[in-house]
Amino acid sequence: MTSKTIPVIAAPDTTAVEHAPSADAQALHAEFEAVWGNPKGWRALSIVNHSSIALRFLLTGGVFFLLAGLLGMLLRAQLARPGQTFMGADAYNQAFTMHGTMMMFLFAVPILQGLAAYLLPKMLGARDLVFPRLSAFGYWCYLFGGIIFTSSLLFGLAPDAGWFMYTPLSSNAYSPGINSDFWLLGVTFVEISTMAAGIEIAVSILRTRAAGMALHQMPIFAWVMLVTSMMIITGFPPLILGSILLELERAAGWAFFDPTRGGDAVLWQHLFWLFGHPEVYIIFLPAAGVVSTIIPVFARRPLVGYRWVVISLVSIGFISFGLWVHHMFAVGIPAMALAFFSLASMLVAIPTGVQVFAWIATLWTGRPVWSVPMLWVGGFLFIFVAGGLTGVMLAFVPFDWQVHDTHFVVAHFHYVLIGGMLFPLVAGVYYWLPHFSGRMPFERLSKVGFWLSFIGFNGTFLVMHWTGLMGMPRRVYTYEPGMGWDLPNLISSIFSFVMAFGVATVILDVALHFRLGRRAPLNPWGADTLEWATGTPPRSYNFASQPPLSTRHPLWDHPELPHTIAEGQHALPTARHGRRETLGSDPVTGRPREVIHLPGNSWWPLAAGLLLAVLCIFLLLKVYAGAIIVALAAVAVLLRWSWENGAHPKAAAGEAHDLPDGLKLHSRTFDGPGLWGMGLTLLADAALFTSLLFGWLYLWTVAPHWQPPEQSPLGVWPLAAVAGVLAVGLLCIQRAVNGLRAARSEGLALQLLVAAACGALGCAGLIMLLVLAPLQPSQLAHDAVLTFTLYYLLLHAALATVLTVLQAWRVQRGYVGLHAPYEPAVVALWWRFTAGAAAVAWLVMALMPLAFRAGV
Repeated sequence: MTSKTIPVIAAPDTTAVEHAPSADAQALHAEFEAVWGNPKGWRALSIVNHSSIALRFLLTGGVFFLLAGLLGMLLRAQLARPGQTFMGADAYNQAFTMHGTMMMFLFAVPILQGLAAYLLPKMLGARDLVFPRLSAFGYWCYLFGGIIFTSSLLFGLAPDAGWFMYTPLSSNAYSPGINSDFWLLGVTFVEISTMAAGIEIAVSILRTRAAGMALHQMPIFAWVMLVTSMMIITGFPPLILGSILLELERAAGWAFFDPTRGGDAVLWQHLFWLFGHPEVYIIFLPAAGVVSTIIPVFARRPLVGYRWVVISLVSIGFISFGLWVHHMFAVGIPAMALAFFSLASMLVAIPTGVQVFAWIATLWTGRPVWSVPMLWVGGFLFIFVAGGLTGVMLAFVPFDWQVHDTHFVVAHFHYVLIGGMLFPLVAGVYYWLPHFSGRMPFERLSKVGFWLSFIGFNGTFLVMHWTGLMGMPRRVYTYEPGMGWDLPNLISSIFSFVMAFGVATVILDVALHFRLGRRAPLNPWGADTLEWATGTPPRSYNFASQPPLSTRHPLWDHPELPHTIAEGQHALPTARHGRRETLGSDPVTGRPREVIHLPGNSWWPLAAGLLLAVLCIFLLLKVYAGAIIVALAAVAVLLRWSWENGAHPKAAAGEAHDLPDGLKLHSRTFDGPGLWGMGLTLLADAALFTSLLFGWLYLWTVAPHWQPPEQSPLGVWPLAAVAGVLAVGLLCIQRAVNGLRAARSEGLALQLLVAAACGALGCAGLIMLLVLAPLQPSQLAHDAVLTFTLYYLLLHAALATVLTVLQAWRVQRGYVGLHAPYEPAVVALWWRFTAGAAAVAWLVMALMPLAFRAGV
């Protein structure tokens, strides 16, 4: 860790003007804008540029935040006085369910991913994220899913079983309408966006850094988002699985969570909190990354303990997956498990504390400038430490038992999630506001917004700890007078409106500054990270040339970079070929390995998002014939989208003779970003499949009325035969890939077609099992899990078959071959997972029960 102090003036001069661009820079800008520029009017719906998509995420997330906040104000108005009739029980249940769900799923995670999508390419020296069309598709899924979910309020059909949707309260017996279906389908639709963004951000960080930017030289924010994205990839699938299983139980009558049919309601809690507790850190870590970015700039020195902070981030990522039972201490968990999870809940405070002490040390040893972003950072430090202390209190099982379902817990998670996320987010908004708009915020109005928000927040939730300790339960819509809750509830409600005025002031300040704010210079805060070299606001292509970097503080060590970049003095300084290019780097060292060519604007993401929205609506209305037709149409659109890839003329336009020495276009190598994207997609898939196996084993060992038959309805060998056929298909496609690596392409299309035939045979075997096996998924949870597993394998085998047929067709069209060899390697990864999943399913669901019965 370097100890040098950066000589930044105490108050940056916001009236400074940039150097006028040279004629060469202007010509270069026009050349790049012709390739990277965004269309106007209705054609703007086809934009895939990361800056534009990210700003849409930020604005949409802001709208959902305001809607969720309005619902929160209604809740506080209802609880301000005892015996209020402002809201009835049903309306209150809908309001608090929607408030929590919108804050968690429609605001916190998407808006932080939007901020990351905007910043990371600029911080890393790249021109865009690696999968621009995936970014656009993710946004449309987020927007349409959020609209579908929120529309339930207009119809009076909003979910009312809590934002956690515990069974059996969310099951048909207690939620017979489609209220819960809005949650299960709408949230799952939105999670497509979250997963897509997680995969894209992780691959972009690993594969598109500036030349020479090794892992140990990445900005802290990049480290934070890498850890967060990996947590999303492995943490969200358990909830996606749980939502699918619960929707199948509600819509088709399958038994997963019904104890009378061999299921267990507590299984839902396990699946939900396997996602839910990592979600706390998925929300907190990006906010902490914003703080770690801002503090060094205003302390005017590098972050103290960079390596320790990175280690703490990775540690939190691992430990957070061992804490899910922290939320289930009152369920009836065995004493040994309680002790383990209680210890783990306290253990996570250690790496979190490392970050807090690093921030304090950086401020202590620097010369802090308390501009508006730093006020919000200071407020965050106070609030988050307080929330962390109550978290340690809740880690003690006896104390948790006393306050588990009280307002004490409500106050705790608002301190951790809202105080620990919203305050850093607003700090980041003010810090990067000149980057978004090219203008500076208003100092006085900004400070008024901060103090109203800070005082209002603490007045609302600090008092709520008192209410909880006095015994007021959560999720009650009214209470009797004389219980001692009247005054603290009134205080909380009054201060909640103070906080609302603070938020309104911040919004007013931001809106006014776009028209009235002073022009910002190129780097108004004297920052060290590379995003401030792109211009304010940035150009559509970020960098006219991509500089080599070997420092964590490029603008402190090389202040001339904005000008040399704009003048084309670094790598890839031309766009005459018509391609959107960015350097592809080694994931560890940052050494350039290829030139990644990115797709341009496209209507396919919007079309796919619209079709999935219609599919979601048909499933809500239980129009299953229409849903099947729309699902097939969506698959066709997605496959057509994938066709314009690799060596397709629309994906790789122009000649490739002007690349840096030793580099090729990524589609001409075996190491394109698609390989990494598929790998992380399969990691998420593996997390979902592992959660399914966990559910199977949990029900087998814990469910009170689990009823395994004497003989498995699948038999022993049919599933083994399916796994064997898929393994043969894997060998065929792997042989084709090995031939390409050895510069042999003879019989390539035939080998792929043989692999596809094996996939078709595997599909036929799975269909026969589904038709002929005496499975009763609506009667037994045992059979429901087996049936779901067969459909899961069938989906994977069918997709493997279709993708392989498409590869054979692309060989015939000249899009795949020795000149463009890497696509079959991507499909081979899918085959490996599919064959492996079939083998594991056979071992766990056919052989293991047989061995267990033999042992008994």
